[in-house]
Parts: sequence; structure tokens; C-alpha cells
Amino acid sequence: MKNELNKKPDYDALKRTNARLDTSAFRVIEQKDTERAFTGKYWDFSQPGMYVCRRCGEPLYRSEDKFESNCGWPSFDDEIPGAVLRQTDADGRRTEILCRTCGGHLGHVFTGEAYTDKNIRHCVNSLSMRFVPASGETGRAVFAGGCFWGVEHLFKNIDGVIETTVGYTGGMTSYPTYKQVCYEATGHIEAMEVIYDPEKVSYRDLAARFFEIHDPTQANGQGPDIGDQYHSVIFYENEDQKRGAAELIGFLKDKGLNVVTELRPAAAFWPAEDYHQDYYIKTGKAPYCHTYTRRF
Repeated sequence: MKNELNKKPDYDALKRTNARLDTSAFRVIEQKDTERAFTGKYWDFSQPGMYVCRRCGEPLYRSEDKFESNCGWPSFDDEIPGAVLRQTDADGRRTEILCRTCGGHLGHVFTGEAYTDKNIRHCVNSLSMRFVPASGETGRAVFAGGCFWGVEHLFKNIDGVIETTVGYTGGMTSYPTYKQVCYEATGHIEAMEVIYDPEKVSYRDLAARFFEIHDPTQANGQGPDIGDQYHSVIFYENEDQKRGAAELIGFLKDKGLNVVTELRPAAAFWPAEDYHQDYYIKTGKAPYCHTYTRRF
């Protein structure tokens, strides 16, 4: 397979990227696992744009080639030319598809099903891809405001939010676990990473929502969740983000709120364990320490 790749991947870069993959994505991309049907982000998703390899970022599929097959996984009847490598699956029967650039597992390809005139179906794991909107631009924001379950839940349905991931950041320990963050001196804080479409939602709007879904006057937690890992922090990517967040804090202080939210430069972000991702969707429960309060 390596001889068929378009170019030699930057393995150091891939190693850094893999450190950011949550366990589910790692199992799919590296260990050729398959996500459960009807659970992926993109099986029922129809925004215009492009799907790129989650591991190396190379373009794979266009939204206009995506179709509804009701199989429970994203389906495409065409690929970006030269993007996908085919090889016989380990089961000896199916045809596996991989990113031609980095060799990451995508899924399988099937023919003869007559779903579309092209008579082909690329059945791809959502976890193998990231979506890039038609504008070609995405933004990234990292917010920490108490238990990351509630923060993520109240961001999920904002128009323009493409993807959310909960994890740990700001500390010294590499590959931290939840137990370590809670009971050891890692320095990490529970946080949420947001990937968003800046043509649909601005960073300032996201930061404003952050201040409206948690209590920025509580220094060491939210509600009953108390501890160093629950600090209110905005981890800014650049000076524009820092300036925008500072202006919002100034506005709230002018209204009489004793805001204790810290502004820190973005640091390495380590995705949390699988069961923490989309926690309230998986469990059917509701946040107990986060509520919405209009402040702007």
C-alpha cells in the first residue's frame, strides 16, 4: 500500500494529529474499526462543502456527490480524483477504501446497488472525516466553564458549529485521563473545542454564548462541581480572539458582574475519553450545572 500513496506523509505531523484523535476515531482510522450505524456526525448531514481526511486533512469527497442510502453511514457515489485508495479487505470479500495520502481507513466501497446512476457507494465512517464548509474556512475556539458535559451540550445546536470535542488543556501531562485530571496535579482544565463556520457564526457570538451558559463569577467550578479542573477560562488562538473576549468581559463588568474568567493562550488539547463525548445525548439526561442566562 505504501508504494501507492501520492506522497510520503509527514509522520511527525500525523503523530501530533493522532494525539488529538479521540479513542473512537483512532480505532476507526488506525485499527480499521467501524462506527455504529446512524451514530456518526455526517450520515444525516447535507451542508454544502467538502469532506477531508480527519488524520491528514487531504480532500476526499464533495458534498454534491453525497446521497442518502439509509444505510446509517455517509454515502458518496464519487470521490475527488486520486484521493481514495482501494484494496482487498482483510475479510477477503469486501473492498476497503483508504485515504491515498496517509493510508487512514475510511470504510468500504460497493457496486451494483443501483442507488444512483453511477451505481457505486462509498460507505464512509464519519469519524474518518472532517467537514469543511463551502467557504473553505473554519474557525477554532476553546472554552472551559465547569463540567464539559454541559458546556458542550449547550453549544451543539448553534447554527454554524460544525464539530465539538470535550477534553483537557492547560496542563503539563500528555495524554491525561479523566482520573488523572480529577485526582492528580496535572494542571489541566476540562474544556471544549469548537470547530465552526465563520460565515455562519462569529467567534464573538460563540464567546458571548459561553458567558451566557455558565456563571463567569464562580472561580473554581459551576454549581456543585468544585475543583481546580473546573476554572472558567477562554483559551484564545490569536490576538483577535483575545481582544474580543476581553471586550465581552469588560461589558459584563460594566454591568456589575465580578467576572473571574481567565484569558490564556491556547495550549495542547487532549480529547477526553469516548464516554464523555456528547454525554447528554448518549445518556438522555440534562445538564445539572449549566443553564442559559441572557447577558448581551
